[in-house]
Amino acid sequence: MKILVTGAAGFIGMHLCKALVALNHQVVGIDNLSSITYESSLKISRLRNLGLNIDSHIAQSLSSDQALTCNNFTFYRMDLTDDVGIGRLIENGEFEVIVNLAALAGVRLSTAIPEQYLASNVNGFFNVLNAIKNLYVNNNKIKPRLLFASSSSVYGDCTKVPFSEDNTDLNQVSVYAATKKMDETLAYTYASLFKIDTIGLRFFTVYGPYGRPDMAPFIFTKRIIEGKELHIFNEGKQRRDYTYVDDIIKGILSIINSPSIHDHAAVPFDVFNIGNSDPVELFDFVKAIEKVTNIKANIVLEPKQLGDVDQTYADVSKLQKYFNFKPETKLEDGLKEFYKWYQDYYRN
Repeated sequence: MKILVTGAAGFIGMHLCKALVALNHQVVGIDNLSSITYESSLKISRLRNLGLNIDSHIAQSLSSDQALTCNNFTFYRMDLTDDVGIGRLIENGEFEVIVNLAALAGVRLSTAIPEQYLASNVNGFFNVLNAIKNLYVNNNKIKPRLLFASSSSVYGDCTKVPFSEDNTDLNQVSVYAATKKMDETLAYTYASLFKIDTIGLRFFTVYGPYGRPDMAPFIFTKRIIEGKELHIFNEGKQRRDYTYVDDIIKGILSIINSPSIHDHAAVPFDVFNIGNSDPVELFDFVKAIEKVTNIKANIVLEPKQLGDVDQTYADVSKLQKYFNFKPETKLEDGLKEFYKWYQDYYRN
């Protein structure tokens, strides 16, 4: 298949592109290589891991119509807010599947720069939807299926656990979460109006090699190794459903490789949780990192931060029912793989 992946230089995006290329799919990836949430050098390293000959100088000089290619992977530096560029790419791309992973991520930062989150996550996603809509309305010979990244944060401070997709009593408590819920609403509306075959994926705290430096697994490991104070918010009264990145990729591939589940649906739209379905207390998470690194953490307790939720806990029965898949990687096994990559990456 020919597949478009937005956010190809992102954490999940890079792993997905690598898996798709290994399966001999023809993959086009786009990314704006933003350094808003963390340094773009890691994103460039991810692209190098995909085989591209790229460095920071080449990345900065790329225009949106210049392609870098390696094997079955083609990369463009492009921003979702470029409606003309996105429209042209999707109109001419003949993609059978589009996976929208591009977004500004991070709960706490979204409170500080909400306008940028709305521009990227909502307006940018709208441009993707609108371009796909044109293919459906014009009865294009190839009508791509759409998969897009949502987030466990849409559940807000939900007290009914595990978090199930059929729970409609959701109240988001961060700007980031709100943008993801807006994406789901927009996607449902476009699926209803124009019959776009659409699936939203609610990811639960993804970690692993090449992971985001602004997330707890990376931050905690770095501070423990460097002997710095480890600030634990909400005095440690949190638990998270940590999901290893390989499980996320297997889940996405199971959907891509399956026939559409919407052949006779009035509205061809669904959302699915992808999580480990095994929430871990924050102190137990720190102990797991201590065990993997063999270093004791210097813990400092802090109050709860704006936008943080007390727990995440994925019900993945719907994913199992439709796609016969459930994440299974144990936390300690995943952290060992992350730590191995971390040591190699910073040694080099």
